[in-house]
Amino acid sequence: MTTPLPFSSLALSPALLQGVDALGYTAMTPVQAQCLPAILDGRDLVAQAPTGSGKTAAFGLGLLSRLDPGRSQTQALVLCPTRELADQVGKQLRRLATGIANLKLSILCGGIPLGPQLASLSHPPHVVVGTPGRIQELAKKRALHLGEVRTLVLDEADRMLDMGFEDAIRDIVARVPKDRQGLLFSATFPDAIRVLGNAMLRDALEVSIDGGAQPAAIEQLFFEVDPARRAPALAALLLRDRPESAVVFCNTRADTVEVVGSLSHYGFSALALHGDMEQRDRDEVLVRFANRSCSVLVASDVAARGLDVEDLGAVINYELPTDPDTYLHRIGRTGRAGREGLALSLCAPRELPRAKAIEERQGRPLRWVPLQPLSGRAGDVPAAAMATLRIDGGRTDKLRAGDIVGALTGAAGLHKDAIGRIDVFATRSYVAIARPQAAKALAALREGRIKGRRFRVNRL
Repeated sequence: MTTPLPFSSLALSPALLQGVDALGYTAMTPVQAQCLPAILDGRDLVAQAPTGSGKTAAFGLGLLSRLDPGRSQTQALVLCPTRELADQVGKQLRRLATGIANLKLSILCGGIPLGPQLASLSHPPHVVVGTPGRIQELAKKRALHLGEVRTLVLDEADRMLDMGFEDAIRDIVARVPKDRQGLLFSATFPDAIRVLGNAMLRDALEVSIDGGAQPAAIEQLFFEVDPARRAPALAALLLRDRPESAVVFCNTRADTVEVVGSLSHYGFSALALHGDMEQRDRDEVLVRFANRSCSVLVASDVAARGLDVEDLGAVINYELPTDPDTYLHRIGRTGRAGREGLALSLCAPRELPRAKAIEERQGRPLRWVPLQPLSGRAGDVPAAAMATLRIDGGRTDKLRAGDIVGALTGAAGLHKDAIGRIDVFATRSYVAIARPQAAKALAALREGRIKGRRFRVNRL
């Protein structure tokens, strides 16, 4: 086994090594070791890498190494398929840039008002992370100037194409200098990605990190089912393994809605996540799943990009995806950081060729297990550990997580152990409360004050 190389073996500035330390990194992951030397040399690159492989740090260190903070111009652009992924990438880039003084990074995505973004661009950011539609819109309005971009990154390029962003991407590519560095990252590598890569990259190095060698910590089980009994089979799986949190992947938006209806009928705490949702609804679903007040998230592949939940108990394929790379990308969300993971797949007879392709991709036999679909009503359905309260106040009201904790442990009389994750947005905040204490917390916040003020509070 090859010994992982330390980041100190690269030609990184002390400022960037400070960012590496801030993220707690020591040795490079395979994608970083294979990509970073070429990226730092200025080469174009196309890389196929599974989720959780460390690619954000790879392209992040590359684009930050080419920045001149003294020039007030946009010098790096990262395109992402969803706002959630853009937020995640932006946060990681900011931490990598800890040692770079006066660096401005802006996250520019659709689904939120355009006005504040236009105002923020009066002073050009050095780095922009955003979704293709909004970036194209701002560029067309001449609010965002891309003529000085040195590094262009396409992250999760396959999903951006799936979401219909190809025309926007091509328009953006035409607006950046021809001699800029181009970096394309994709979990899967269909023909459309090769075509796009040929159009935007020059003499690109190709890197492929094998997603087939999944960590041994992920237990993969397959269950052959009657298509008409798929929903009760899913309920049977959830009762059999009882994961504290599970993501159920569906191939279509319509299936996500239908599956949530079925699981709710059985008594499970389930929410849907799909691409047609309003941004506020998406935010609330992700908050409730991350803070453990919803135990089952039913998602489409596109909507789940950017989903970052620690210690995910299980990934369940309601239906097998059409290609093995998507399967490997899905199950890579469980069993991270050395934890054990569980990947469960329902497979109808017509999907057996897909299962065979997954078997060939992994180079080992699949484990098939018999499963009896649930008949009748479900008994002893596990309840979500937490409940979420929404407070109609946030950063614009100078509200902080500590203010919410103080109100709950003070006048409300809650023990701090009953308070879970707190998320503070611009105009609203969410706090997870241990389910048995949720009614008490809700009543106390409604009757009392937070930071000396009254706020509207509701239970989701």
